[in-house]
Amino acid sequence: MRVDLHTHSTASDGTDTPAELVQKAAAAGLDVVALTDHDSTRGHAEARAALPEGLTLVTGAELSCRLDGVGLHMLAYLFDPAEPELLARRELVRDDRVPRAKGMIAKLRELGVPVTWEQVARIAGRGSVGRPHLAEALVELGVVDTVSDAFSPQWLGDGGRAYVDKFELDPFEAIRLVKAAGGVTVFAHPAAVKRGRTVPEESLAALAAAGLDGLEADHMDHEPATRARLHGLAAELGLLATGSSDYHGSRKTCSLGDFTTDPEVYGEITRRATGAFPVPGTGGTVNS
Repeated sequence: MRVDLHTHSTASDGTDTPAELVQKAAAAGLDVVALTDHDSTRGHAEARAALPEGLTLVTGAELSCRLDGVGLHMLAYLFDPAEPELLARRELVRDDRVPRAKGMIAKLRELGVPVTWEQVARIAGRGSVGRPHLAEALVELGVVDTVSDAFSPQWLGDGGRAYVDKFELDPFEAIRLVKAAGGVTVFAHPAAVKRGRTVPEESLAALAAAGLDGLEADHMDHEPATRARLHGLAAELGLLATGSSDYHGSRKTCSLGDFTTDPEVYGEITRRATGAFPVPGTGGTVNS
């Protein structure tokens, strides 16, 4: 059983539509895939409608959070998307994305980069605009070679020359809200140092005490030694350890199923969730 619990579609900053994503997940030999767009559940209906037979969809979102000045992402699974308090907070985060992107565009132009809002909006399409769309604009303009290269102190990395803060949730609040909506929380790529500053490991104990369910240990941005350390830390704290691709289509080099979650851990996630349930595929059709 192959389980990938972290993917993105055009509903946020991926390049595959939700329908295309589930079709590709089935073709990649996955049995379970989670759609976890940034602060958004807009892709869930399309993914359900196109879900191939034999593939199970886990609905979720990746919530933008900040702790003591450090950005972090919280994967939320199988919560009730209509729960009003969590919905209102997600909308606050999403609504801040456009002014933030325009602020970063202004900083880039001050640095001599001729990027425009029209270019970034075209790249984002129907998705919630974010730094990956600006990064792709920098690639188009020849400023950097890859999207990953744009996430540096020189450009869009946390605290970088063109970085602009946005509204983000306190992770303790995020855990409370997701739990109240019947969901399960997993700290995404907690030791991805190549992205910038990370939350100190001592803070993980406090998050665990507040109800955090798991750590995403197996991830492309974690070296083998880091993955082993995170598995050990999860065991010490009584947390689940997951693995995921963090697939973004052509916007990243990873492929669906590059890292996967142990089926027993997946089973425990579904047992803990009460807000929504995994959706078994019955042979949907692609609706782009």
